[in-house]
Amino acid sequence: MRSSRCAISEALLRRGRVLLPGLWAGMLLCLGTLATPAPFALLSREEAGRVAGRMLAGEAYASLVLAVVFVLLERRLRGAMRPGAEMLLALGALFCTVAGYFAVLPMMDAARAGQGPWSFGMLHAVSSSFFVLKGVLVLVLAWRVASPAR
Repeated sequence: MRSSRCAISEALLRRGRVLLPGLWAGMLLCLGTLATPAPFALLSREEAGRVAGRMLAGEAYASLVLAVVFVLLERRLRGAMRPGAEMLLALGALFCTVAGYFAVLPMMDAARAGQGPWSFGMLHAVSSSFFVLKGVLVLVLAWRVASPAR
């Protein structure tokens, strides 16, 4: 009975390991291509920026959770072995989230208020670059874990 539960547990962990990056990539693609551009087509620039900022805040926290959950799944399934490419991709996406949202955003707020050495536009480009890089890392992660050979 005990080994049967372990087998079911491991099967669920493996399915979650495959499902999670696909959902994460879908969220990033939807947000980047549909959700954040839409307010700019309908609202004033200031209102659209607030709406997009709110969506990106939710995405940042969701990405933190998804990255941590994926890393924990990897550790559980791989044991104490060295980190594989999949874990490094997830950690790279986690870094992009922390750097692009939690580090750059306060500087963007300061630049918007006329403070700090960098312009809002330059910081927005840096933040957007981190978002795009995170999207690429998560897409590659989803591709790798969905491979039948793995």
